[in-house]
Amino acid sequence: MVGVSALNTLKFDAEACTGCGICVDVCPHGVFAQNSRTIYVVHGDACMECGACQVNCPFGAIQVDSGVGCAAAMIAAALTRKQQATCG
Repeated sequence: MVGVSALNTLKFDAEACTGCGICVDVCPHGVFAQNSRTIYVVHGDACMECGACQVNCPFGAIQVDSGVGCAAAMIAAALTRKQQATCG
C-alpha cells in the first residue's frame, strides 16, 4: 500500500489491483482513472475519504480511513445545517 496524498488517508496497492474499474465507477470525486486494465490515482488530493472505493474493491487494493477528514466534516455540516463544511 502506498499513500497517494498528504491531505488524506487514501492508500492504493497497484500490485493487488486487477483493473476491474469499480473504484472509477463509485468514486464521487474522480480520484481514479482507467487506461485499458490499469487503474491510476489521478486526483489523490480530491479524496474525501467516503470509503466507497475501499468497500467496493473486491481485491483489497484500496485502503482509506472512511469517516475522517472532509467526509466527516461534510456529514457534520449537514447534520448541524451549516452552509459549508470546514475540511481542515
